[in-house]
Amino acid sequence: MNPYLAPGLILVLLLTVAIGAYGLRFARTTSDFLVASRSVSPSWNAAAISGEYLSAASFLGVAGLVLRYGVDVLWYPVGFAAGYLALLLFVAAPLRRSGAFTLPDFCQVRLRSRPLRRLATAFVLFIGCLYLLPQLQGAGLTFSTLTGGSYAWGALVVSVVVTANVAFGGMRAITFVQAFQYWLKLTALAVPMIFLILQWQSDGRPQVTPPAGAVFPAATTVVVEQDAVLDGVRPVEAGETLHFAAGDPVPTVSTVDAEFGDQWLLPGKTGLFATYSLILATFLGTMGLPHVLVRFYTNPDGASARRTTLVVLALVGLFYLLPTLYGVLGRIYTPQLLMTGNTDAVVLLLPEAALGGGHLGRLLGALVTAGALAAFLSTSSGLLTSVAGVIFTDVLRSGRSGSIRDFRLATVLAALVPTTLALYVSDMDVSRVVGLAFAVAASSFCPLLVLGIWWRGLTDAGAIAGLVTGGGAAMAAVLVTVLGPPLPSSFAEFVGQPAAWTVPLAFLVMVGVSLMTGRRVPPDVGATMLRLHAPESLRT
Repeated sequence: MNPYLAPGLILVLLLTVAIGAYGLRFARTTSDFLVASRSVSPSWNAAAISGEYLSAASFLGVAGLVLRYGVDVLWYPVGFAAGYLALLLFVAAPLRRSGAFTLPDFCQVRLRSRPLRRLATAFVLFIGCLYLLPQLQGAGLTFSTLTGGSYAWGALVVSVVVTANVAFGGMRAITFVQAFQYWLKLTALAVPMIFLILQWQSDGRPQVTPPAGAVFPAATTVVVEQDAVLDGVRPVEAGETLHFAAGDPVPTVSTVDAEFGDQWLLPGKTGLFATYSLILATFLGTMGLPHVLVRFYTNPDGASARRTTLVVLALVGLFYLLPTLYGVLGRIYTPQLLMTGNTDAVVLLLPEAALGGGHLGRLLGALVTAGALAAFLSTSSGLLTSVAGVIFTDVLRSGRSGSIRDFRLATVLAALVPTTLALYVSDMDVSRVVGLAFAVAASSFCPLLVLGIWWRGLTDAGAIAGLVTGGGAAMAAVLVTVLGPPLPSSFAEFVGQPAAWTVPLAFLVMVGVSLMTGRRVPPDVGATMLRLHAPESLRT
């Protein structure tokens, strides 16, 4: 066992608690706990948003997907980062000007509908729990992979620390914590990568080749992309479908075009439909994630919200350059992970595998592990705050004046379900679950926000119908994918990546039903739209 792991993890936990305790000094009112009294500067807020957005799927999952599937999955980080462009253009400033505390609050401000508010509350709780689950699962995976200890202990420790930070300091405390954790995560990936690239160059820049004895971890169907020869013997044509059983050896592919040389045939090639669906989910889903949107309520005004989003684009884009490199180098130094199926651990194991078991490799391995822990803590903090805020405003408070004690109770309640699920679910693909959460967000809150901000004709009936059909269909697809039996390959792709049909469905239903119920447009819609779009300096 790496002797530097335990001190590194303990140091991150202590720093997290200490920074949270520092932030607690400034948390005195429920507004401090919910939106930090709307006083967070763009630079602090951008670092905090980047800290909570770059989750286990970003820190571990992207590299694992590149290791397993190659360049086909580079749309994951592209979509994750580009989503902030849509957020900047369509949502950031108007959402801040709405004066809302949560997404259900925005529904009430824009459409004056209690049923819509309750429905939005249900979607926030579902998305929050679905996104929290892989964070806790990733913590358990990290703990068990690197220490040999119990998976449950890793999930429980992260859950307890995050719950304590949010319960005692709210948004005020976690703003400082998440800003610190972004820079820790960036450092934890960037510093080892410098040494890994130097090692790769000193090794003579080895090419990616299939490991001896590599096998497919599960039954796999592969569509050949160009004419080739398998294992130097069997010719195959472009478009031919190959089927492999679990345990079958991974063949080498000699392409007919000598320009490409020998390639490694990888499992799990995705079709064009799944690729486009994934792009749509990650690009539009960002503007529907409750834990991301709640941070824009903390800016002083709409202009600050826009500046925050611009800085976030730069910070997130810089970060996503690094996990991709870990996945590429993982093919050279940790190919055994393809045989075990534990590809999400490539970031954690690569430094020691490439640099050896000396002090340098172990120190860098401990640094990467500390960054992974920061990823779980920061994202879990943001998710828990957004879910607790909704439980506080729409469940516990229920029309009365709530107290800080109510917010703390809401935080504990928000943590119970995902923590319990994480203890019993340990083998789900981290990035896949997060992608499904993006699909639900893209199919529910994205159309609600875009139409609610930019179209006067949206009605409460149209918004409810769109949420139920588009968002409900995405939720059903998630439940079938995660909990249901294996599906036929063609249908599995349709259900496993639902955004390509659920997002248009939500938009069409919202527009169609709103046009049919035009009399339900709020009478003060003109004043509300002016409030959303007019700069604060023009208000009287």
